[in-house]
Amino acid sequence: MNNASTALKVAAGIFLTIALITIVVILFISAQEATKTAQNNFSDIQTELAQASFTVYDDTSISGSQVVNAIRKFKDKGQFGIKVHTGKNKSGVWYGSSLNVVDASDGSYGSVIGKSDTDAGVSWDETSPNYVNPSGKFRAQVVKDSSNVVRGLIFTQTTAK
Repeated sequence: MNNASTALKVAAGIFLTIALITIVVILFISAQEATKTAQNNFSDIQTELAQASFTVYDDTSISGSQVVNAIRKFKDKGQFGIKVHTGKNKSGVWYGSSLNVVDASDGSYGSVIGKSDTDAGVSWDETSPNYVNPSGKFRAQVVKDSSNVVRGLIFTQTTAK
């Protein structure tokens, strides 16, 4: 009788141990999935915040002084290009990096093709065809790559109407 009682206690102990281990494994797996979801959400939020500084340029009309400020701010940003079309230079000039831009119906897409050697100083040199008139009006456009990362800005001077 004593052996049967001990055997039942050992069996119950083993059963409870297995049940506890199973519960811990299930909780760990569900917590791991929740962590992955939280990391993905955090990554999305981080990407949105990183690109928030470009929303002011997304298909808006801005002044020439804002264009010059954008050139100064972003020209040394690495894999990033700024193209400015002025009234005197309709083909435009790249600052920072040069991009291969493809206009699509839902936005412009581009990839970096090289470094531009244009000095930002020409944008405020009144004798240059690339002079950006601070009181001029420009249409701004954001250029993204295939991964939806902002790679550049394009500014086109508009005529007064």
